[in-house]
Amino acid sequence: MFKLKERLEKSDIIKLYTKGFTKPEDFKIGIEYERLPININTFKNVDYWSDYGIKNLLETFAKEETWDYITDNKNIIGLKHKHDTLTLEPGCQIEISAKPERTIFELKNKIENINALLSPITERRNIALLNYGVSPYTTYNAINLIPKKRYRIMAKYLWGILSDVMMRETAGIQCCIDFKSEEDAVRKFKLANKLSPFMTAMFANSPIRGGVDTGYKSFRALSWLNTDNDRCGFCGKISDEFSFEEYINCIMKTPMIFIQREGLPFEINGNITFEEFIQNGWEGANATIDDYELHANLYFPEVRMRNFIEIRNHDCVGGDLKYAILAIYKGIMYDNQAIEECEELFKPLQYKDFSELRFNVPKNALQSKVKKAKASDYAKEIISIAENSLKKAQTGEELFLESIKEYTYKNLCPADIILKNWNGSWNKKLNKLINYLSEFS
Repeated sequence: MFKLKERLEKSDIIKLYTKGFTKPEDFKIGIEYERLPININTFKNVDYWSDYGIKNLLETFAKEETWDYITDNKNIIGLKHKHDTLTLEPGCQIEISAKPERTIFELKNKIENINALLSPITERRNIALLNYGVSPYTTYNAINLIPKKRYRIMAKYLWGILSDVMMRETAGIQCCIDFKSEEDAVRKFKLANKLSPFMTAMFANSPIRGGVDTGYKSFRALSWLNTDNDRCGFCGKISDEFSFEEYINCIMKTPMIFIQREGLPFEINGNITFEEFIQNGWEGANATIDDYELHANLYFPEVRMRNFIEIRNHDCVGGDLKYAILAIYKGIMYDNQAIEECEELFKPLQYKDFSELRFNVPKNALQSKVKKAKASDYAKEIISIAENSLKKAQTGEELFLESIKEYTYKNLCPADIILKNWNGSWNKKLNKLINYLSEFS
């Protein structure tokens, strides 16, 4: 059925990661920033095909700003301009993926410029791009998938009672960091995993879904807990023995969803793992490096290793809060003393403590228990370590921490403010929530 190719070796796969080695003086930081397109009159999610829907929005933006189309089977699924992209997630969530920069100031300037170009177009269509983690009103059964073949296959395959919520309703922020060697990558990868539940708690911002208080401060994080545990959660046990090879082994033991040949998808539907694919092939096809890269991109751990490290576990937040996420990681991950201080902070905790915290954070956020302490106690220390590091670097980027300090130092997360208003002056009115989220850009 397929043209056979040479057997894929693990040494070929490892090169995908080692090619990311970067000199410390060239370290950059990147962001992927998703938002929810909401009609400000109906509070419903904006669909792809309607007269003033997302397809029309992208076409208009491309024409007015001379960005190029990204297509799938001739359907527009995003735009690109040089190294920046504006792409769509499965339920029409709009993502800005900016070329990594040396400073957060440069990233902020780039995102604000793109938003300034988007704003007149969204305003003419009565669309608000909400800085929020989950659809506030429309639920997944009323949100159509965009016309991207991969998403239709994923939606059919991914198991878990909230997998459809994750795909169609949620919006998050991802941070990307560099590494100089395998040792450096593994150290940062393990630390990022340990930081991840605390960061989820600090930036929890999705308590209202379907027009009601869900009882969770991050319903987005809850949806990930209930999506395909074969490929979500922590990768491995974040142990001292971790390596590129161990990460690759985790991916190789994961069931495959599909492969592509000549641009067409061929569904495997979990019938074999990638390890079995390498050993035995599938319907005459041999595994290729492209197959591995596709399979690795269909693996969704809290922290993902690529030729950089992608940290994936934050609700979408507005204002400078989104840059506070970057500031914490930059302050810690690009300073050896800060890394050591965080490692020391977490030394009393075992894998099971981080795992239990990950399951408690969606409901309780900073009030989650960590042994005899609370997540908020650790969060304050994390911010302090990052702040001291950024001050030492003398870039001025510590100012981006002020926005999160206003919450964390009061033992609060963004969801706590929303819930206080929702049950108070807003009188559980959706328009009040939408207005609040629309203004908090």
